[in-house]
Amino acid sequence: MSETKWDREVDVLVVGTGNGALTAALCNWEMGTQDVLIIEKTDKVGGTSATSGGGIWIPANHYAKACGADDSAEDAKKYLMGTLFGEDVPEEMIDIYIDQSPKMLKFLADRTDVIYESLEHYPDYYTNYEGAKSGHRSLEPKPINMSELGDDWKNLRWTHHMMRMFSRIHFTQVEAHTIMTQASGWKSLLAKMIVGYVGDIAWRFRTSIDRRLCTGSAGIARLYLSVKKRSIPLLFNTRMTSVVEEAGRVTGVIVEQGGQSLRIRARKGVVLGAGGFEKNQALREQYLPAPTNTQWSAGNPANEGDALLAGLSLGAKTRLMKDAWWTTTLCVPDEPTPRLAIMEKSFPGSCVVNRAGERFANESQNYMAFQKDLFATHSEASPNAPAWQIFDARFRRNFMVGPLMTAAMKPDWQIPKSWFETGFVAKANSIHELAEQVGIDPTGLVATISKMNHYAETGIDEDFHRGESAYDRYYADPNIKPNPCLASIDEGPFYAMRIEAGDFGTLGGLDTDVHGRVKLEAGGVFEGLFAVGNCSAAILPTYPGPGATLGPAMTMAYQSAKLINGIEG
Repeated sequence: MSETKWDREVDVLVVGTGNGALTAALCNWEMGTQDVLIIEKTDKVGGTSATSGGGIWIPANHYAKACGADDSAEDAKKYLMGTLFGEDVPEEMIDIYIDQSPKMLKFLADRTDVIYESLEHYPDYYTNYEGAKSGHRSLEPKPINMSELGDDWKNLRWTHHMMRMFSRIHFTQVEAHTIMTQASGWKSLLAKMIVGYVGDIAWRFRTSIDRRLCTGSAGIARLYLSVKKRSIPLLFNTRMTSVVEEAGRVTGVIVEQGGQSLRIRARKGVVLGAGGFEKNQALREQYLPAPTNTQWSAGNPANEGDALLAGLSLGAKTRLMKDAWWTTTLCVPDEPTPRLAIMEKSFPGSCVVNRAGERFANESQNYMAFQKDLFATHSEASPNAPAWQIFDARFRRNFMVGPLMTAAMKPDWQIPKSWFETGFVAKANSIHELAEQVGIDPTGLVATISKMNHYAETGIDEDFHRGESAYDRYYADPNIKPNPCLASIDEGPFYAMRIEAGDFGTLGGLDTDVHGRVKLEAGGVFEGLFAVGNCSAAILPTYPGPGATLGPAMTMAYQSAKLINGIEG
């Protein structure tokens, strides 16, 4: 019997409100433990999950099978063993993920309002590996009207503003791909979305944000709606400061709420789903490769490593602490948070260079691999960060780059002066002059652009093999021949946009077993302490496919709930 004085007691305490945390609360409730409490550090639901693309990567799932997709656990294992080779990931974690993730997804689909849609044409990120698939392993949340939440729509954290047209109208990943690549029907799609927004007059009296939610905020809204329907209590503005351990078992947590310290007992278990440490500069400098800066991260501002620090104070084991979910970012002047530079680099007619004016990676490969290549050759003597995306007037007419719409949508005279004054964007009549403006070696940049124009003619990127994989071609232009990822950069004026070595969260954290229990550095596990999502060490750290963060977070939440409730299988 605990002698600690508690201010509140529950069976299961969940820390955080991202996909992993909310899944943990729902699974425990559905499996029989209904005395669940959720605490959230901020005043909004969703964490990084809400601001993300919302996708989940789950092989051989029931949605894919319903579409007639050809996939199997065996193919998934071959693919993951290839893409995760050399990474510090126990094989048992890979096996449990392949086996249990489809079961988790079916469990939620059968019992809650959580609904996903299979992405038929979104390929695995390393399509040249055995077992890779060209689609149906990644899913995105089905759009949902925020009005289904009643007045609690006000508690939602919105999807990142880059995934909202005019920062107001949400669009799905499929819609984003159609619009960004200007695929067939993109104009009519755009018009339909605008007309739908303008016509919803009743909702405009409540908020300027479109009623229809997509991607990350749709995924969170569906989880939150399911939580509400079960009357699971959720405390906002409640920060966990430490974990309480008694006689080798975690029995609760200490939180700060309204300036007071409260002790909450968890009779069956504490599930940590509080995000990574991407917004803690000291921890970044301690663990991550240089250069590193919280200002380049598109992660949740509240992710300061609270769960990690609480675990470390008790002697928890960690894994993969030197890595993050890397993606180059665009720090646009006057915007609240960095944009993820994911699609733009892939479009034909541009390239990314360092201060020497040289490329250092295949721009069309997946964003995680691109930035790993950035770090691999970066040094103080030859820095790859910051980098610049170089493009010309033809590219400017045809493609959007971050906040820079096409020339027809946003002519040069409408580009804010602050973008030029801060060095975020540059424009010049020649490549040589452009290089001088941004501090790039002119000779190096002229030589690089000359090579890129040659590669556009031959269709062969002799340096980095751009366009040779199916994923490379996902954001390409099929009208460009002979290589849809390569087009000339030869029509002035020329432009440069600054790119930072950013991320959308850290992936290293508390090491866990196949049930989500936190491991001890000295050996064994903490009884009663679980970790899911980015506060735990990743299962898929190489990012093998779109949604490789949220899928494992939700699966380990499902696993932890099964153990807490004594359910096998």
